[in-house]
Amino acid sequence: MFLIDMQNKKAVSVEKKSFSELRLSERYDLQEWIANYPDILGQNLLIIQKEFDGFQDTSERLDLLALDKNGKLVIIENKLDDSGKDVVWQALKYVSYCATLKEREIVDIYKQYLGDGDLALKKLTEFYAEQDYENIKLNPADGGQRIILVAANFRKEVTSTVLWLRDHDIDITCIKVTPYQDEGKLYLYAEQILPIQDIGDFQIRLTAKKQEEAILSKEEATRHNSINRFWEKALPVLRTKASIYNNISPSRDNWLSGTSGHSGIAFCPFIKTDCARAELRIMTSDKDKNKSIYHELIDKKNEIESAFGGELDWHELPDNKVSKVCVHFTRYGLKDEEHWDEIILFLADNLTKLITVFNEPLASAVKAQTHN
Repeated sequence: MFLIDMQNKKAVSVEKKSFSELRLSERYDLQEWIANYPDILGQNLLIIQKEFDGFQDTSERLDLLALDKNGKLVIIENKLDDSGKDVVWQALKYVSYCATLKEREIVDIYKQYLGDGDLALKKLTEFYAEQDYENIKLNPADGGQRIILVAANFRKEVTSTVLWLRDHDIDITCIKVTPYQDEGKLYLYAEQILPIQDIGDFQIRLTAKKQEEAILSKEEATRHNSINRFWEKALPVLRTKASIYNNISPSRDNWLSGTSGHSGIAFCPFIKTDCARAELRIMTSDKDKNKSIYHELIDKKNEIESAFGGELDWHELPDNKVSKVCVHFTRYGLKDEEHWDEIILFLADNLTKLITVFNEPLASAVKAQTHN
C-alpha cells in the first residue's frame, strides 16, 4: 500500500504489518471493527449478534452473525494472520446450527444484542426500508445461508475447499484483511479474494444456468419415465385391438409407430402433457409423394368421415414433408395418471377405426402413386 504525496508527486510505502506484530486480537479488535462497521467486508450487512452461542448441546460460539438485504443469515468467521486448516469445517457447523432458526428467534437474537427491543425493530425496519421489512422473510427455508471467512492469509486447503463448495452452490466468500501502519496510524485493507470480484457476476450467472439446467434435466427424466410407464400400460390394450402394435416396445418418445403395410405411412398413438391423439402419418422420404397421397385421400374425405362416424382433423402441412389426419382427445393427458385408462381406451378405439376406414383408400392412393 502506498501513501500518495500529491504536492511532491511521490508515493510513500506504508509498512505492512501482521496482526501479531501489532498485538491485535481476533475477538477484541478485528471482530469489533467489523461489528461496528461491516462495510469493511464490502457488503451491506446488519450485524445481529457477536459470539453467538445459542446452539443446543454445544458450547461453541460463532464470531459474528448478520443478515443481508435478502433476509439471509450470514455467518462471519474471523481469523488473524492464518486462516487455519479447519475454518471451513467450523463455519459449516455454524451454518447447520443456524439453518433452523425461525424468524421470531432471529429477531429475539437481535433484541438481545442491542438490549432494546424497540431499537432492534427500528433498525430492522431501516435496514430493509427499500424492500419493506414487513415483506422480508428472514432465513427463508429455500434461500440458504451465507458464509464469510476473514483472515490475513488463507491456506491452500481452505481456498481449494471454498472453490469446491462454491461450485456446489454453497455461498461462501473469503475476505483477506491486511493491517498497515504509518507514523502511528493504523490502516486496514480488505480484499475479497474468493470469488474473484471481477468474475463474481459471471459465476452467479453460470451457477444460475447450471441450476436451471439441472432442474430441466430432472424434469425431462421424470417426463420420460412417465411416458415409458404410459406405453407399458397402453401397449397390451393396443395389441388386443390391432396386431400392428405386436412388435412395438415401450419408448421414452411421446409417440409410437404402427406400420400401415405401406412404407413411410403409419398409424400413431400420441401422448402429451395435457392431451392425446390418434393419427395417420404420411411420412415417406419423398415430400411430393406424401402430398399426392394426402390429396388422393382428402378427395374421399366425405366418404372416409362417414365410415369413421365423425369429422377428422386433416393437415396437409404444405411446408412440411409430413401430412397427417388426426383424432384428438383433449380432456386429459400424461399428467393425469388417474385417467390413463380412459386415454388408452380412446387411442385404442380410434386407431382401430382409422386403420379400418383408411385401409382401402390408402391402398388405392399408394397404388396411384406407383403408376404415376
